[in-house]
Order: sequence, then structure tokens, then C-alpha cells
Amino acid sequence: MNKWQKITLKVLLAFSLTTTSIYFFAPWEYALYYLTPVPSTIEEQVNEATTQGIDGIIVYVQKANNPAQLYVSGWHNRQEKIPAYGNALFKIASIAKLYKAAAVTKLAASKQLELDKNIADYLPQLAERIEYADQITLRMLVEHRSGIPNFTDQDGFDWASNSLDVLSLVLDKPADFEPGTDYAYSNTNYLLLEKIMTETLGYHYSRYIKNEILLPLNLNSTFFSINEVDSEQLMSGYYVGYDQDFKHLDQGYVASAQDVGIFLRALNDGSLFTPKERKIYASLYEYNHTGWVLGYSSIARYHPDIDTVVIQFTNTTGEDRVILTGIIYDRIMSILRSQ
Repeated sequence: MNKWQKITLKVLLAFSLTTTSIYFFAPWEYALYYLTPVPSTIEEQVNEATTQGIDGIIVYVQKANNPAQLYVSGWHNRQEKIPAYGNALFKIASIAKLYKAAAVTKLAASKQLELDKNIADYLPQLAERIEYADQITLRMLVEHRSGIPNFTDQDGFDWASNSLDVLSLVLDKPADFEPGTDYAYSNTNYLLLEKIMTETLGYHYSRYIKNEILLPLNLNSTFFSINEVDSEQLMSGYYVGYDQDFKHLDQGYVASAQDVGIFLRALNDGSLFTPKERKIYASLYEYNHTGWVLGYSSIARYHPDIDTVVIQFTNTTGEDRVILTGIIYDRIMSILRSQ
């Protein structure tokens, strides 16, 4: 297992932590921090995060019909000593899967895609190179029940590379399990969905998401690549033990915390969808997500018990920082629930 495979495994494990596992598996300093008194305000908690080893943090909170609140601390750019600010852009990583699942939903509702057709139907050129391609449906891809190996777990994958043909890392590989018989999170599933949407539409799938999701919600600070944005607006990303800034890596979607928050509210309250689309999405995918790429960790969740959307961006990864970000998020939620 190479270095970045180990990082991937750690990320997946860390985001599924329970309170019990924090006690037993977190580094001792994080376990002790977990037990310290929670501050009385979110401002205090956000400021406290930077004393625990987070370079910069942005938190977006939007409750019921109230205006959203943004809380920031630390550095937007550590080298240039630029303080963090609330409307900065950030790499949202796997949170983007929510947008893609919503797009698949809309295309299925309009009968442009059929959820129970298979990969071989839509991508016949890959039929002989993906095991069970004639059995793996679009629905299985969305739900992570395909059994197709995750390209980020493969030998040769490098988080710090912009030039890898990541699909080639899993072609001609045996499946992890027979389609529909198990669940395993795989980034390859959504890479294939991107290709299927693009082939079906006749233009890049991102244009569809922009027209059908971003523009109707007035999400003007959501982009599909760092190449579409002013790099000065993009928050820097750091990995513990390295001095360099990883913002130059093109690692997918970029958005402001407010844009993610608006999207997540619309996804959860159903206003993003027609009634038909709402029913389809409810059968397909989740309503909250986390994200991780080199230098960037994010959490996007809606909490129905207090009717509140809370988005958290932190720009420091490595050395179990992903565990720390989960603890910080939980402490913020304790503050919100006590108010």
C-alpha cells in the first residue's frame, strides 16, 4: 500500500468515526481535546481550531429562514499572511457527488437516462474492460454498489498529480464484488457517470449542471476546475510536514461555503427538484457529504432537528487532521444545539 493509498484509507475511516472510536483510536491529544469544555460561541470554537493545528477554517451556518452566518479564522494564504475570509473559494472534493447525483436524477426524470440500463449500454467501448459492465446499472453507480475498484486505491495513483489517466488504473481489473451484492465507496463510479452524462447529452455534463442546478439557484461562486477561477480567491491548501501550497492542483469542483450551503438547503428541502425528481433522488443517494483532497477537508450537512445547514471548510490535512476536523464540527453542533 503506497503513501496516498494509506491517506485515502485514513480519510474514509476517520469520516466514519463514532464517539467511542474517538476515545480509543484518535491520537491522545485529540482525545483529550474532545473532552475539553466546549466554548459558548461559534466564534470562539473557530478561533480555537487554529490553535489545534488547522491553518485556516471557514464555517457557514444557516438556520431555518434566518440569514446565513459566516465564521472564519486562520490563514487564507499562510505564506503571504493573508487572513481567512468567508467568501473565499475552496476545493469541495467529494461533496461534488451530490451535484452529480442530482444531475443524474434530473436526466432520469426527463428520460434522457435510464437508471436500470447498464454501463455496456452507455459506454460500449468499455464493455470488455470493466468486469460485469453488462450488469452494472447507473443506479448501482450512483449508490456505490457496482463493485468497480476505486481508482484512488490503486497502485500508481498520486494525489499530487494533475496528469494521471485515473480510469486506466482500474480498467481490466477484477471487480471487488458482484454488482448489487455489497457496498463500497468508489470514485470510479462517479467518473463513469460523468462520461455517461456527457455521451448522452452530446456536450460536457458540467454544462448541464450549470444550466439546471447552478443558474436556477444563483450559485455564481461554484466552478468545475481551478482553471475557471482567480487563483487569489482560492484558499490555500496544506499538508502537515510540507511547506508547499497545494492550491495549484486541479482536483475538481471549487465553491464558496455559501454556495454549498444554498445548494445543500435546496437539496434537502426538495426545492431543487420537481416532485418526480424528488422521489427519484430519495431512492438513489444521500443528502449530506464530506470531501477530502490534498490540502482540503470539508463537511456539508443539513441537521433537521434544528433545521440548520452547517458547512465547514478546513485547509490543513495530514497527521490525522481529518479526525480533528470532525471533532471541531461536532463541537460546533453542540454549540448550535445549546442555543
